[in-house]
Amino acid sequence: MSTEQSPQGFATRAIHAGQDADPTTGATVVPIYATSTYTQEAPGRHKGYEYSRSGNPTRAALETCLASLEGGERGLAFASGLAATTAVLSILKPGDEVAAAADLYGGTFRLLERVFKPWGLVARYTEDSSPAGFGRIITDKTRLIWIETPTNPLLQILDIAALASLAHTAGAWLAVDNTFASPYLQQPLRLGADLVIHSTTKYLGGHSDVIGGAVIGGNQLLQPIAFYQNAAGGVPGPFDAWLTLRGIKTLAVRMERHCANARRLAQWLTEQPLVKRVYYPGLPSHPGHDVAGKQMRDFGGMISVSIKGGKDAALRLLTRTKLFSLAESLGGVESLIGHPATMTHASIPAEIRLARGIDDGLVRLSVGIEDVEDLQEDLRQALS
Repeated sequence: MSTEQSPQGFATRAIHAGQDADPTTGATVVPIYATSTYTQEAPGRHKGYEYSRSGNPTRAALETCLASLEGGERGLAFASGLAATTAVLSILKPGDEVAAAADLYGGTFRLLERVFKPWGLVARYTEDSSPAGFGRIITDKTRLIWIETPTNPLLQILDIAALASLAHTAGAWLAVDNTFASPYLQQPLRLGADLVIHSTTKYLGGHSDVIGGAVIGGNQLLQPIAFYQNAAGGVPGPFDAWLTLRGIKTLAVRMERHCANARRLAQWLTEQPLVKRVYYPGLPSHPGHDVAGKQMRDFGGMISVSIKGGKDAALRLLTRTKLFSLAESLGGVESLIGHPATMTHASIPAEIRLARGIDDGLVRLSVGIEDVEDLQEDLRQALS
């Protein structure tokens, strides 16, 4: 796959890649091609599009832009992040095995355990997310290593280059869910990964107004995923693709503010008496700080905190913030606060969730781009 750096910078490509002026009208912004079908000159003679499940110019612009930002040969857009994850898992066969870190998004765990496990896929999880930890769960049936970095919600950092080498030695692919980092902060394909997956709902869309997903990688590996995209039909509509493209244009400047705000709040939170632990890779005390510094441009906008007093204290915090909205999701311009045990990771059985460190005192913050002084004051009054 092509992982050579484009001569143009990231912010330039976010605004221009796949987004040339419309050839018919000269429209500077990619139009919303709100059509289900396309008129053909004769059977089999068309202008590249036949039916919008199979392809749409607005979606094609988004897919081209995503591929450019991640340094891949091709991008595929889906109706949600889980639709994208399903498409990747569809290239496996019954009896194949997936190796994954134990700390991962609850929706991914649910998909592996309740959808693909009955179908015949075997998922193995490691509490030790180092290459050695993965090495202990890989077998001769392992076809895919699936990772998030930073992970959701404990913000562990996994060494992408080392795990790519391990995967390839084992004859497996490495897939990286890059949602928490975004392509602005981290580009796994350049570190040896085979596939990158996004919930474009989050930082790529960036405004909490659209659901979407994406898979990016090399042409050959994406061919069966593209077949699944068309055959199963889990594609975004043109308006969703357009909204995501609009969000991507400001990704670079938004991520800089997300990161700056999160760095300041994370340090401040370490000094608060009601906070037992702060999970943020930008803190020098974080065990993955050095690896994050090597593979990421900055440390991201996500923070998790363990609150003294457990569930009751956490619930007080969750219900007293005014700027941090209590809501699912992350990555929007507005700050969100959530409770993984009862929200994003509720689909994981309690005994498994607790063993992985996701207890009732854990709170997750998606730090937005508001004035950081106001965000700090909001947390201060909620913690008081």
